[in-house]
Amino acid sequence: MSGTTILLVEDSPEDAEAAIRGLRKFRMGNPLRHCPTGDDALDYLYGRGSYSASTAPRPGIILLDLNLPGTDGREVLAELKSHPDLRRIPVIVMTTSSDPRDIQACYDAGANSYVVKPVSLEGLMKAIQQLTDYWFQIVVLPNGAD
Repeated sequence: MSGTTILLVEDSPEDAEAAIRGLRKFRMGNPLRHCPTGDDALDYLYGRGSYSASTAPRPGIILLDLNLPGTDGREVLAELKSHPDLRRIPVIVMTTSSDPRDIQACYDAGANSYVVKPVSLEGLMKAIQQLTDYWFQIVVLPNGAD
């Protein structure tokens, strides 16, 4: 899965930068796209707005924050998992929320994993390494997910 595009949907510049650094450190061969809002992510996935003339590659995996401005991560997740062409893309929710209602709602909506972001940079790097090891070395994805 070295050519699989990773889509990071994260509004916090600090969290996005840390995640991008970690992903590049552990998965150098994967193209990485960043969308700072849920609306931007949906535009990217549907080829709308600034992405309408783009040949943006379909991601093989999505890292999704829940608390986004505008269309939040919960709404993005529900939209993705209800769309026949997008629902097979694995979505890993990475958020600061450890609220059991959020966790249950995300799994009910079709999230493939739910990760509470560690507070420290070291903890975040370790979590990203474990995610990349699992999703890019162990898991076998269905055709069309990458």
